[in-house]
Amino acid sequence: MTATPDQYDVIRRPVITEKATMASESGAVVFEVAMDSTKPQIKAAVEELFGVKVKAVNTAVAKGKTKRFRGRPGKRADVKKAYVTLEDGSAIDVTTGL
Repeated sequence: MTATPDQYDVIRRPVITEKATMASESGAVVFEVAMDSTKPQIKAAVEELFGVKVKAVNTAVAKGKTKRFRGRPGKRADVKKAYVTLEDGSAIDVTTGL
């Protein structure tokens, strides 16, 4: 079980929000992932990094908002999230870090 740098490029960070906490009660974990990553890549990276079995991967792209910075309009970057559903009996504690 050796993690490669490519897997850390696919999985950026865990998302810890109210919605992600609600998803964790049903056995899902939410990660921010690279925009060009695919569902099979995400599944392989999670299984290798955390040593768990993944049942399903759902992805969503949150478009960046237009905000003002020092009076000038700017745009936040788009973010891709992966909702990773784990097999029964598997769990990931995202509060400890990698």
